[in-house]
Amino acid sequence: MTSTLKDGDIWVFGYGSLMWRPGFSHLEVAPALLHGYHRAFCIYSVHHRGSRERPGLILGLDRGGSCRGRAFRVAAADAEATIAYLDDRELVTHVYRRRTIPVVISGGRIATVCYVADPGHEQYAGTLPLAEAASIIRGAEGISGNNPGYLRSTVEHLEELGIADGPIHELMALVGE
Repeated sequence: MTSTLKDGDIWVFGYGSLMWRPGFSHLEVAPALLHGYHRAFCIYSVHHRGSRERPGLILGLDRGGSCRGRAFRVAAADAEATIAYLDDRELVTHVYRRRTIPVVISGGRIATVCYVADPGHEQYAGTLPLAEAASIIRGAEGISGNNPGYLRSTVEHLEELGIADGPIHELMALVGE
């Protein structure tokens, strides 16, 4: 694996809201391609975009395929604080697992920290039919807002970044705010 890192710098891969709202200091951002996982509404949300009584669906990196996203280079001095911040943000219910996975950027392959869906977790929804996913998303709301708004924001930001994701756009059409 090649890397353009200075000693101790780390890279973080974002595929959802981390792409447009990372919430941490970074030195560089680059378009990135991750192989072996794809972006999917595969996580039942009982916190941010749903509740225990009415779960919503949020994005996760699920096995198979590939995913276009963004890689953020974080200075060595900020690495520990960034990982702590990301763990607090992403591991609320431990439905994600923190992994180090290679991605491709224009400079070659780099190792990135990313958070992937845990298929053994009770909140893992897996691959749902789009009509079922749309039905779940339509009426869900959590402490961070309503689920249709999260989906709409995802679609809008993917479009702004020039990232095509057919299933996510199809889901938006079915939810049809």
